[in-house]
Parts: sequence; C-alpha cells; structure tokens
Amino acid sequence: MKLPICCCLLLLLAHATPGAALSFAPEEFQTSRKLACVLAQQSLGQLSEDEYGERTHTLLDGFDEVERDNILAQALGYYGGLVFTTSSSDNALVNLKLEDFLASSTCAGGYSKVTLRL
Repeated sequence: MKLPICCCLLLLLAHATPGAALSFAPEEFQTSRKLACVLAQQSLGQLSEDEYGERTHTLLDGFDEVERDNILAQALGYYGGLVFTTSSSDNALVNLKLEDFLASSTCAGGYSKVTLRL
C-alpha cells in the first residue's frame, strides 16, 4: 500500500511543477541533503523552533518557489526513508536511525560535507 501512495505523490509533484522534477540542480541536491539533516535534528529535539526556522530559511534563501518545493520534497524523501521504514511503535529504533544519519558524513560538521558524484 505504501508503494502506490509514493507513486501517486511523485506523479502529483511532477505534474505540479512541470519539468522541475527532471531538472534537479546540484545546488538543490546538496541543499536537500542539508535540510534532511535539519529535519532529523528537529525530530530528535536538538533544535528549538527558532533554530529550526533559522536553519531552514538560511538553507532555502536564494532559491525560487519551485526550487524550494523540490528541495523540501527531496529532503522529506530522505527523512521518510529513515523514519517510515521502521515500525512507528519502535521510537528507540527510529531515534537510532536519525542519530546515525546525523553522525554520517552527510551531516557531520554542521552538514557541510555533502558531495556530489556523477
């Protein structure tokens, strides 16, 4: 049941922003990874509402509305892959996955080690 829902959401996103889903720039990709780190920190209670808002706005500053939507969608995809692949009743495992993600090279050092290889 999850797969059909994900497919529908992807089709909706592609329809809502024609061509944008196919043209994900490297800057948007890197920002989406950084934003996924911020989402993980927020979920673990490591950021206040003000800190979360400040980091999110700082990351998305300079992108237009369509780019911001793409970045947010991709960041939520990373985050969802970590959280929703685990039973929702096992909060300890979800937290462990989020902490492992934050300790990864993607988020280490204030999420500054994002690299792109094609």
